[in-house]
Amino acid sequence: MTASDNTESSYPPLFRPNHGGADNGEQHHHTPKSARPEPDPNPGSDSDSESDSLPVIDFRDTSPSNLGRVCREWGVFRLVNHGIPAALLSGLHEYADKVFSLSFETKRAFPTSPMLYFWGSPALSMSANAHQQTVGGGGANCVQTNINWLEGFNVPLNKTSSDFQMSDSEEALLQSFRSLLEEYGAHQTRLAKSLFKTMAEDLNFPPNKSKSYLSPPTGFLRVYRYLRCHLAEQRWGINSHTDSSVISIIHQDQIGGLQIFNNNKWLDVKPIRDSLIVNLGDMMQAMSDDIYTSVTHRVKVHVEKERISIGYFVFPDEDAVIESLNYEPFSYADFQAKKEIDLKTVGIKIGLPRFRIDRSV
Repeated sequence: MTASDNTESSYPPLFRPNHGGADNGEQHHHTPKSARPEPDPNPGSDSDSESDSLPVIDFRDTSPSNLGRVCREWGVFRLVNHGIPAALLSGLHEYADKVFSLSFETKRAFPTSPMLYFWGSPALSMSANAHQQTVGGGGANCVQTNINWLEGFNVPLNKTSSDFQMSDSEEALLQSFRSLLEEYGAHQTRLAKSLFKTMAEDLNFPPNKSKSYLSPPTGFLRVYRYLRCHLAEQRWGINSHTDSSVISIIHQDQIGGLQIFNNNKWLDVKPIRDSLIVNLGDMMQAMSDDIYTSVTHRVKVHVEKERISIGYFVFPDEDAVIESLNYEPFSYADFQAKKEIDLKTVGIKIGLPRFRIDRSV
């Protein structure tokens, strides 16, 4: 088997060259409307070359005023001197590449706990493995969802490693990968708790709110592989969106593709080795009463190269009530319930506008 054949077998069939189910540059028929990227809703969609304008926060020297200013103006920053060993970061990406290189059939057969494999959408309820219906004619095996050019693993951090029922070599590979992810997750929890504490000081959160507004047991990791695509200019790894989290922390490889929207333009987030990208999510924006910003971002795909990124996402206690002047009181459970309804009925997350108080009447 050639390297090309091996790579093709690792891709979900929908994304393989010459597959009729999605227009990946080799075929030009039977492409469902849902597989085409929607026009970007934001103005100035061309990326700006001044990608290094992203603010930098030194974890060893953070203050409420400095971090608060960045969260007000940007909602995203580059974190340096975070204390995660470089060997752990490189090891994680090495093992992620090995696991993603396994055949699609092998990955699909993995146990769903403690690592759930998915593809086609970062929303697990909308991912291709959650929807097996087909659309279109000619036997096109296309799922009824908005297709994103990715595959990934969802890894809850409140679950421990379990035995994998597969070959010895594959079991050893997954156990080693999961062990690295658990070590990495402990570091991410440490960072999130410290950053949130500083943000809470800047926002003058009372202690009881600070405790319920960030719940480390809700944290999980997402390991993404963005697949190469011949029509990269017409496809998205993930289309423009905001995260639902309180805080998200991303470590990306050196390929690039992440963009953030700021000051009416898209900015490329340049990969810088051993740095992390921290962005605020919808829960943080609501908690701060819109003082902080939940940043809009997206991921491009590459014609010739795959991209791996590892994201950490953490949320409030599920039943903690978020109270602010601009929003109706709601819990994260309420937010999730409405988000799932929107995904299934209109195909996108509406998010915070569902809870915003209309003061025009």
